[in-house]
Amino acid sequence: MDHDLYNTAILTLAAGIPHLGTLENPDGVAEKSARLCGSKVGVSVKLDDAGRVGDFAQEVKACALGQAASAILGENVIGASLDELIAARDAFRAMIKEGAPPPKGRFSDLGTLATVKDYPQRHQSALLPFEAVVDAVQDALAPSH
Repeated sequence: MDHDLYNTAILTLAAGIPHLGTLENPDGVAEKSARLCGSKVGVSVKLDDAGRVGDFAQEVKACALGQAASAILGENVIGASLDELIAARDAFRAMIKEGAPPPKGRFSDLGTLATVKDYPQRHQSALLPFEAVVDAVQDALAPSH
């Protein structure tokens, strides 16, 4: 285990993932997986009248990095708009791929995962929860719903 990557903060986050499970009658669902390591994250959402996340559940079968990102998502996702989720996903991706600053606002705790930048083979797993939640909200907002 690489101690720079799997530090205490990341392991603590990974141990406390909120909103585990699935929602009954969700407005949107999505599942993402990482080919390299086999990590999977499934997300279900219900939107409020303003189109923001009103309820959220996630099933996480991922490494400590995917679990830590899922914990940060779960702690902060209620009340988030699609635009906020896309901005967080994109800023998180830029942070771990290019060394950009961490996301601002409700998802600023993603800065805890900045060390992932040095481990390209772990990028996809760390991004799974945010990719899944963006897809789930887009699914919920699709005209067919």
